[in-house]
This record gives sequence, C-alpha cells and structure tokens, in this order.
Amino acid sequence: MAEDVKTLENLKEVMESAAAAAAATTAEPTATDTADVVVSGEAEVAAVVAAPVEPKIDAQGRSYATGKRKNAIARVWIKPGPGKITVNGREVETYFARPVLRMIINQAFTVAGREGQYDINCTVTGGGLSGQAGAVRHGLSKALTYFEPALRPVLKKAGFLTRDSRVVERKKYGRAKARRSFQFSKR
Repeated sequence: MAEDVKTLENLKEVMESAAAAAAATTAEPTATDTADVVVSGEAEVAAVVAAPVEPKIDAQGRSYATGKRKNAIARVWIKPGPGKITVNGREVETYFARPVLRMIINQAFTVAGREGQYDINCTVTGGGLSGQAGAVRHGLSKALTYFEPALRPVLKKAGFLTRDSRVVERKKYGRAKARRSFQFSKR
C-alpha cells in the first residue's frame, strides 16, 4: 500500500511525460484528433475539439423526426420548399382550424427565423387537437435541428426540443377519478 501513494510531484511528472509522448507520436495534428493537451506552467488543460455535426438528410432531401405530446405522436418530414404544411394528407388550415393551434406549430419557424422556407409533411395519431399540435411542433423542431444543426441552440433555449412529459394521471380504484373521492355520507 505504501508504494501506491503518489505525491503531487510524481503526478506532475507522469502527466508531463504522457503529454510529451503524445506530442512525439503525433508530429502533425489532424482534424480527427478529439483532444489536445495544453501544458502551461504547472496547470494542464484538456480541451475537447468538437467536430461539426452532420445534417441527417435522406435520399429525397428530407429530414425526419418524431414528436410527442400527451398521447399524441407525430411523424414529421421537412424539406426545402415554399412553406406548404400537410397534416394527415390535409392542409393545416383544415386540420387545425383554430388559429392558436397553427400558431403553436409555426413557433419553431418563428424562433429559428425560417418562415416559409420548408415544406412539412406529417402524420399524427392519438390524443386531441391540442396534443397533436404540440407533437407536431416537437417533431418539427427536432427535424429542423437534423436538417440545420446550427439551429439547435436557438430551439433548445426556446424549449421546443424538450418532450413535455405531462400526461393525464391514471384513475385509482376507490376513487371517482385520479384524486377525486366519492361523495362523503355521514350516515
């Protein structure tokens, strides 16, 4: 046990020798290197160089993502175009008749500054119209980040990439609803 105890000087020597060995083996740095070890005075700093994220685009030039909200699930495909939105084979104005629901869908484009630049085709199942609009927005935001990875910080800050996990609470036995009790009778 006594031999395993290392002092700070021994640790510094080991780190400096490891850094020197790494510098000797890679005389010419390449783009595939993921970490550079910098030795300045007595402090060592490991900086991770992040590679740019590649867009995920299929053979038809589309990006696909799945969005969820409450019990609704939306499959969303986006591609560059004049801004036509199709939901379950119908225009967005007929499927989501209320302006609030269309506004929820367009929030991702508004925040990213991409209004009218992408065509959207999506299929939505489950839940009601409000949950389906939220699912389309979630899937649309994810598809935008796959098509343009640079938009991820903007959409993440707005909270559009986070799946809203709030769902209806289940009914319990011995209760009228999830928490509502039956009417109390004293006699």
